[in-house]
Amino acid sequence: MSITVAHVTKRYGAQKALDDVSFEIGAGEVVGFLGPNGAGKSTMMKVLTGFIPPSDGEASVCGHSVAGEPMAVRRCIGYLPEHTPLYTDLYVREYLEFVGGIHGVKGLKDR
Repeated sequence: MSITVAHVTKRYGAQKALDDVSFEIGAGEVVGFLGPNGAGKSTMMKVLTGFIPPSDGEASVCGHSVAGEPMAVRRCIGYLPEHTPLYTDLYVREYLEFVGGIHGVKGLKDR
């Protein structure tokens, strides 16, 4: 899997959460986002997973545009945010099994 981000900006009103960010991650590379609160780490993850579109610029995962093909991107990745939007009383394993079950993933217990 590869990730390409080219000149991505994300605005919330007049506030820029991301400002002209560019990078590439090749297949097999392991990276992490580091920075203080408000640096844009979560916003970049939301852009890369297709949950929110960039205001400007382009991002792709596995060759699929995050803005134009968000469902194709989601088929290539797995992402569990720090704070899940639903079912806050579930543990991580329970949440993953629940979501996997909804999507018909086989062999959940073995994974």
